[in-house]
Amino acid sequence: MPSKARPPESRPVSITAVIDPVAALASGTLEGNLYLYDTNKAEGSTGFGTVDLRTRVRSGDRIIWNVVVLECETYAALDGIVIDEKFCAPERKLYPNTDIAYWTATVKRHVTEPVSYRLKFRLGTVTEPYAISTPALVGQSATGRGHR
Repeated sequence: MPSKARPPESRPVSITAVIDPVAALASGTLEGNLYLYDTNKAEGSTGFGTVDLRTRVRSGDRIIWNVVVLECETYAALDGIVIDEKFCAPERKLYPNTDIAYWTATVKRHVTEPVSYRLKFRLGTVTEPYAISTPALVGQSATGRGHR
């Protein structure tokens, strides 16, 4: 008797924003000072090391966003994520016994078209957040791999 195909298990997908806050503050922009990566390259994510990261996800995947600062003497933190809540609803959380924040969300539905989202960062003592709207979540094709 043939075995029944099991649906793919959900898995965590970590998205890391590597930021140079000193350069961003000096230039007034995140462009050229922010590098996005994720842990899903084997599933077809693209745009590594750029602000145009396309993270390949499927329904049920848990996404974790975090920040790595190149210049540890200057404050930088992810202050908000704006995305269509039909697809996911990011929540800010703290690592236990610290004030270090990360964001997490579960993909609620199948992604058929790229879903762009906005990342807002707090840098140094600047009161207005620095933001980009170029990364996106992208879905899987019927064969399991999405379009590249």
